[in-house]
Amino acid sequence: MPRPWLAAIIATSSAACLVPSLAAAFYAPPAPSEDSPEFTGQAELGYTHLSGNTNNETLIAKGRFTWLKDRWTHSLRGETRKVEENDDTSAEQYLVAGRERYQLDGPHYLFGFARWEKDRFSGYDYQFTTIAGYGRQVFDGPIHTLSIEAGPGYRRDALEAGENKDLAVGYGALDYLWAFSDSSDFQQEFSVEGTHENVTTRAFSALTTQLNASLALRISYELKNNSDPPEAGDEHTDRTTAASLLYSW
Repeated sequence: MPRPWLAAIIATSSAACLVPSLAAAFYAPPAPSEDSPEFTGQAELGYTHLSGNTNNETLIAKGRFTWLKDRWTHSLRGETRKVEENDDTSAEQYLVAGRERYQLDGPHYLFGFARWEKDRFSGYDYQFTTIAGYGRQVFDGPIHTLSIEAGPGYRRDALEAGENKDLAVGYGALDYLWAFSDSSDFQQEFSVEGTHENVTTRAFSALTTQLNASLALRISYELKNNSDPPEAGDEHTDRTTAASLLYSW
């Protein structure tokens, strides 16, 4: 029998799947096209279960909503990852973020975003980050799309030991999309956030093949590296390889 939290996510994702979506990037996203619908969304779900000598259960669930208003693009994003092995949790991560983009004349734009994330085994109780800055569309398709952005920001690190640290952040990111066929594309997203204490690097690579107008299959590799994690943190680098279904509306 599926666990209650899994059944709830599946039900929510299924109920929401209606119509196609915009590009999936959150860091340095490309500009929406002129014929983009006013409201779009995506729900992504990956789940594996192994039983026998080893009982292993992995869940990856992501959701994203985007709506357009004149020159503004508003985005909301939520993610969760959970890994259990022989009833012991070895990974548990949550992320909630919101983003604003304002299109200037030409290939230029302004942006701002706020992100809250919690990783049970990172040594942080939570991290809250807010960043604003300038971006530029370098390539605008139809085969190759590339956008870059940079700006200053602020981050609060709430450590498991109870200490809070307020840090200035320097941020840079890029997003590249290669549409190598009518139904398949490759995406590479990369971002760096630097403070005087550590540097956080994120990379996301994905190969997506459209199965029909709304459903796609995605194979992805995601990496997050903290150059100097807290003493309570298990590792410098988290890596996630996933095969998942992506539903767009």
